[in-house]
Amino acid sequence: MVLPNGRRVREIADRLSLRAPQREALERLDVLLGAGLPPKNADAEALAGWAARVSERLPAGHSFSDFEREFMSLAFALATGVGKTRLMGAMVAYLHLVHSVNNFFVLAPNLTIYNKLIGDFQADNPKYVLRGLQAFQIDPPVIVTGDNYEAAETSGSRLFGKVVINVFNVSKINSEVRGGREPRIRKPHENLEMGRSYFEYLQNLPDLVMLMDESHRYRASAGVRAINELQPRLGLELTATPFVESTRGPVAFRNVVMDYTLARAIADGFVKVPAVVTREDFHPERFSAEALEQLKLEDGVRLHENVKAELAVYALESGLGRVKPFMLVIARDTTHAAALLKLIESDAFFGGRYEGRAIQVDHTAEDLMIERLLRVERADEPTEIVIHVNMLKEGWDVTNLYTIVPLRAANARTLIEQSIGRGLRLPFGQRVNRRITSPEGERLRDPLDRLSIVAHDRFQEIVDEANRADSPVRLMERVLLSREGQVQATQTVVSQPGILGALGMITPATEGKPGADGTATGAGSVPGSAPAPMFTTPQAQQIAQATYQAAQLFSRQVARVPNAEALLKPEVQEALVQAVETQLAQQASTQPTLLEAPTQAAQPTVDVATVVRQATEQIVGQTISIPRITVTPVGEAHTVFQPFTLDLSDVRLQPGSKTLIVQALNDNSRERLGLQKYEGIVDQRVQDSVVSVLMDNPEVSYEQNADVLYDLAEQVVAHFHAQDFSDADIREILGTYRRTLSNLLFQQMQAHQHIPEVTYTREVRQGFTALRPSTLTVGRGGIITNPAQTPPNGARIETCLYRGFTRSLYPDVKFHSDPERRLALILDRESKKWFRPVLGQFQIYYHFEHQSHQYQPDFVAETADELLLLEVKAREEINTPSVQAKARAALEWCQEATRHAQQSGGKPWRYAILAAEDITAASTLKGLLDHAAVSA
Repeated sequence: MVLPNGRRVREIADRLSLRAPQREALERLDVLLGAGLPPKNADAEALAGWAARVSERLPAGHSFSDFEREFMSLAFALATGVGKTRLMGAMVAYLHLVHSVNNFFVLAPNLTIYNKLIGDFQADNPKYVLRGLQAFQIDPPVIVTGDNYEAAETSGSRLFGKVVINVFNVSKINSEVRGGREPRIRKPHENLEMGRSYFEYLQNLPDLVMLMDESHRYRASAGVRAINELQPRLGLELTATPFVESTRGPVAFRNVVMDYTLARAIADGFVKVPAVVTREDFHPERFSAEALEQLKLEDGVRLHENVKAELAVYALESGLGRVKPFMLVIARDTTHAAALLKLIESDAFFGGRYEGRAIQVDHTAEDLMIERLLRVERADEPTEIVIHVNMLKEGWDVTNLYTIVPLRAANARTLIEQSIGRGLRLPFGQRVNRRITSPEGERLRDPLDRLSIVAHDRFQEIVDEANRADSPVRLMERVLLSREGQVQATQTVVSQPGILGALGMITPATEGKPGADGTATGAGSVPGSAPAPMFTTPQAQQIAQATYQAAQLFSRQVARVPNAEALLKPEVQEALVQAVETQLAQQASTQPTLLEAPTQAAQPTVDVATVVRQATEQIVGQTISIPRITVTPVGEAHTVFQPFTLDLSDVRLQPGSKTLIVQALNDNSRERLGLQKYEGIVDQRVQDSVVSVLMDNPEVSYEQNADVLYDLAEQVVAHFHAQDFSDADIREILGTYRRTLSNLLFQQMQAHQHIPEVTYTREVRQGFTALRPSTLTVGRGGIITNPAQTPPNGARIETCLYRGFTRSLYPDVKFHSDPERRLALILDRESKKWFRPVLGQFQIYYHFEHQSHQYQPDFVAETADELLLLEVKAREEINTPSVQAKARAALEWCQEATRHAQQSGGKPWRYAILAAEDITAASTLKGLLDHAAVSA
C-alpha cells in the first residue's frame, strides 16, 4: 500500500518498536486518513462520503460498512496480549506529528485500566508508551484526568502547542448518569471562562480526537451516549472482541477497519498457546464431584510447580529476572471459593504446603479485586494460587498466569473464552521457544509458551468446540472471502540465483508448467523470475553450464582457487577449459552433443575457451566469495564442577502417578506429561537416582565429578525429605519431572564449573560456495516490481515478494520487516552486489541455552573495500542473549574468513548489527556501519 505519510509513519513505528500487527494498524490509519481528518461537526452527507472513501481504501474482504456514530469512528480489533495500549500511544504520536492534533480524550472501561492509562502516558513511568520519540521526551503530554479536570489549566496561552490527553473512567460516568442525571463533567465550574462546564470546553476544541479502550464493554452505556455529544473530529476504538452482547447474541461492530484475531496472534507467536489438560484414559463418572474438584486442583498444582521450575531454569539460562507464576482457580460463587481456599490450605492438600500461599478474591468490589490480583506478579508476593469467582475481565494484564482450573459450570465456548482471556500474555515479551524434546526425540512445545487449562471432565467437549471454524483459537480472519467470493490464498515461488538464469540453466516457467529446471509451478505457485540468458546458441549454453559445474568443483581446490576471483587466473582458466572439454567429451559418448551433431544443420563454430572465459566472468560477477570453514576441537576436555549449595527454595514438585494429556487448542498437537507409574529408576539408593538425573547432561563426566555429584544428590534428597516425601515419592518426582530437574540443577552447576582450555583447528574447505535456491511464499497480488514501494492494500510485508533490484544476486527477494527492505535499497545503491542468504549458506554455529544452532545473517554484501555480514534488529533486541550469542559466532567466523582472504589478497570480512530504527531513506551504508551496535 502507498502510505501518504510513509516516512513519518515508519519513523514512529521504528522508534516505538511496534510489533508487526501494531505497525500494520498504524499504517492502515494513515491510508484511511490520507491528507487529513474530516471537518468538525461534519453533516450526514459528508460522513457518508468519508465512509465510502474508507471502504475503498480497505483491503478486499473487509467488513466495514459505516461509522455507527455521528462522527468518523474507526475500530481496530487486536487480540488480547498483542499491545493495544502501545498502539494507542502510536496513534496519539501519529495524529500529533502528522496531522497537528493536540487534544485527546481517552475512555477507560474501569478503574484499573483508567489508572493504568494515566500511568502509561506519563513520561516518568517505566512503561511510558511514547518513549523513544524525542518530541514527547522533551515536551511530554499534559495529563488531565476525571479526578483533576476541575483544577486543570485550560488557558489557551498556557497549553498552546502542547499535547493534552484527557483520561476518564466510563464506569464512573455511568454511575453519575443513573436516573437521567447529568454527569459531573457537564456542570459549570469557576476555572473556565464564563462558568462553562469542562464538557463544553472539550466540545469546542477544534481538534479533539476520542480514543476508546476496550470499547465493547461500554458501547451502548448511558455514559458513552452522553460522551458522544462531544462530537470529536475522529473516534478510534480499540478492542479484542469487536462485538457487543445482546439478547439475540453477539452483534458485530460495523466500523472495523482492522481485525487481528487471537488465532493470528497465536500463529504469529505474540501470545501463549492455550492447551487443555486431562488425565490419560480418564473416566470422570467414577469420581464424586468433590473428589473430581480436588483431583483437578492437585493436577493443576503439578503443572504449576513444573512451570515454576522451568521458569527458574530459564532465569539462569537467560540471565533475565525470575518470573513467579501463579495458578488461577475459577469458582462458582463466594461460598464455593471459601470452601476451596479451606481445602487448599488444609493438610489434606499436599500436606498443607500451600497454607498462606492462596487467596480468595471476592467479587463484591470488582476494582479492588483486580488490584489485588495484579500484585501476584511481584516476585516477593507469596501468593501462588488465586481463587476467583467472576469471569476474568479487562484490566488483568498479568503475564505470569500459566495454569487455570475452571470449576464453575459453563458451556465449552464460555470456558475457552473466559479462561484464555487474561492468561495469554508472555512475561518476556516474546515466546521462549527453547528446543525441548521427548526421550524419543520428538520436538515438544516449551511449557513457558503454553497456558494450561485443567478440564479433566470437559476435555473432549472443549477440544470439539476449539475445532469449530468460528472458535476464537481457530478464527484466522473474521472475513475469509474476497469481494468476488474467493478465498484469499498464498502462492509459492522457487527463487533461483540470478547466475543460473544468466547461464541458461533455468528459464522462467509459465503458470502451471515446469521450467527448464523441472520445477513445477502449478496451482498455488507462480514462476520465479530469471534474467535472460547471456548465451543465445545451444552450444554456447552447454559450454557455459559445464563451466559453472566445473567452477563449483574447483572451489574445493582451496590452494589454487582461494576465492571466486581466482577462477580468472590464466592457469585456472586453462584448467577450466580442459575440464569443460573433458565433460563435453563424456557427454558425447553417452548422448548426442550440440557441438558435434552430424544429423543437425551446420552450426557456427564455438570457441570453447572464449565461452569459458565469458561464463567465468559472469560467475565471478555474481558470486560473493563465502569460504566454507570447518572448526574441529583438538583432543578432549571434561568440565570439572566445584562443590556448592543448591538453591532449591522454589522447588516444590509433587509426586503424581498418572500421565497428563496436554492438547493445544489451536492445532491439536498433543503431549504427555508425567508417567503412568515410574519404574525407570531402580537404583538401591535414591541418591543414585539423582546422580543419574544429573548425568543426563552430556557435559557432566562421572569420573571427573563423582564426589560433587553425590554431594548435590544428598542436598536434593534432603530437600524432599524435609517435605515429608518418602524415597518412593522422590523416585516418582524424579521420573515425572526428570528433564525439568536435570536442567534446573545443571544451570546452577554451570556457575561453579571449570572448563579446561580446548584447542580448535580451523580449515577452509572451499574458497567460495554456490548460492542455494529457496522456496518463498507470497500472497496473491503480493509480487511487487518496484522495490521502493511499500506493501499494497494493507498487506503485511512478510507476505510480499520484491523484484526489480539491480545488484541482488537473487531476482526474487522477501523481507521480514520494512527496515530490511530499506536496507536492501541502500545496498542496491551503494554496494557492488548483495543477497539475502538462505539456510545452509553459512556454516556459522552458535551455542545458546545448551543447544547448538545454525546462524543465518540477514544480508551479505560486497563493497569496493570489504565484505559484509549484516543483521537488522530492533534496538531493544540487540542486547538480548540470543542476539549476542549469534554476534559472537559471526565475529569469530569473520575473523577466520578475513585471515583466509588476506592470504590471497582478498577483502576483509566485517559483521554489523544495525538498529532497525536507524535505517531510513536518508541513510547511507557508511553512516549505518559507523553507528552499528556491533561492528567488527
